[in-house]
Amino acid sequence: MMRVVEISTYGGPKVLTLTERPVPTPGAGQILIRLAYAGVNRPDALQRSGLYAPPPGASDLPGLEGAGHIVALGAGVTQWAVGDAVCALLPGGGYAEYALTEAAHALPIPNGMNLRAAACLPETYFTVWTNVFERGRLQANERFLVHGGTSGIGTTAIQLAHAFGAQVFATAGSDEKCNVCKNLGANRAINYRSEDFVQVLQQAGGADLILDMVGGPYLPRNVAALADDGRLVQIAFLEGAEITLNFSEIMRRRLTVTGSTLRPQSNAAKARIATALHAQVWPLLASQKIAPVIEAEFALEAAWQAHEALEAPHIGKLVLRMAADG
Repeated sequence: MMRVVEISTYGGPKVLTLTERPVPTPGAGQILIRLAYAGVNRPDALQRSGLYAPPPGASDLPGLEGAGHIVALGAGVTQWAVGDAVCALLPGGGYAEYALTEAAHALPIPNGMNLRAAACLPETYFTVWTNVFERGRLQANERFLVHGGTSGIGTTAIQLAHAFGAQVFATAGSDEKCNVCKNLGANRAINYRSEDFVQVLQQAGGADLILDMVGGPYLPRNVAALADDGRLVQIAFLEGAEITLNFSEIMRRRLTVTGSTLRPQSNAAKARIATALHAQVWPLLASQKIAPVIEAEFALEAAWQAHEALEAPHIGKLVLRMAADG
């Protein structure tokens, strides 16, 4: 048996309940990880609220990333051995002492990094890499704007874009958070409470790429902030999924509006992202040129408190500790 945190019913953070379940068994192509830590992400809160159902066959437990040691291998797994330390993208089930995932969705712990930090890598790094560098095609010297610069996604996107030579702009809700963005590599941090990001970007020549998770009224403003031939990548819609938009400007200025979500993508697509991260990003993590920003750690049984912190102002990532005596 293992300790887990399950969603007892849809609702606020306190519906997260500590209980026990049988330890799962890996199927073909899967690995079983004894988790030391698991990352806490906004999709977990959406699932808790009944707004983000797990894909078919995935665990109903929340939790999309974690780090620990492999304790069992499914049939056909040859790239890992029992005892290997890994971090992994999970289809669900991360709020537990043991979790299953596809072997191809795990990555080695970057040299010099502990399990706590590594648990905060997969969900945000998979998301940022595929949306900013693959779908968004960010290139060196391009102007890149990321909204929510001090979120888990934002702190990751700033560091990666800076490391690959882009000119980075980031929005945040206070001067303190703007300073965090600049310390992470942003060339210009915009306090959206006192400045208009559209005006700032237009004066700079327009954004070649914008990564947005706000949606709603931000969509037409993002379009206005783009340079000709610019790209907007949408990964969430915290302020609404529907908006009226005049497409004439998109056509006239040859703009691209696209987006994606990570969890519904195929196992093969996620494996391709893992391979790209290992080649392109893991050396940056090993050299400590970039690193996850962690705000706070919570015991597994305090997952509801982690969700309260997730839904309050915070900077970077939140993480759950599995060990009862840790």
